[in-house]
Amino acid sequence: MATTGNEYQSMTQKASPPSPKIKDLLWAFFVGGGICTFGQALNTLYENIGFSEDGVRAATPVTLIVLTAIFTGVGVFDKLAKHAGAGTFVPITGFANSIVSPAMEFQAEGRILGTGAKLFSIAGPVIAYGSFAAVIYGLIAYLFRLY
Repeated sequence: MATTGNEYQSMTQKASPPSPKIKDLLWAFFVGGGICTFGQALNTLYENIGFSEDGVRAATPVTLIVLTAIFTGVGVFDKLAKHAGAGTFVPITGFANSIVSPAMEFQAEGRILGTGAKLFSIAGPVIAYGSFAAVIYGLIAYLFRLY
């Protein structure tokens, strides 16, 4: 039995009630802002401890990635994301979550074919694109002596 476009639209409207846009927007704003504020606090903490500028630049994102991976592993990050929505997609925490989640989901298939393979389902294209782009930018800089 084929459904027409209008019937399908009617079915989807019944199945998915409208979301409270203002509430969702506020959650995303405050959670995303909170993550960024926490990142800045880490940055300041590492500076005050005496890390070098390069050390601060490395330690802050690594700390955010490790904490996100841990919170994803114990199920806290997903509960937060359910309420905060786009607020948890602050690039570094969202990326860390998107790497850990599929790896955990396919853990039952084994360490190599399950966790290992799914770990790079998101990260693989990003790493490949980043490497490819770096080579292209390097060639352009070399050819046009931009450095």
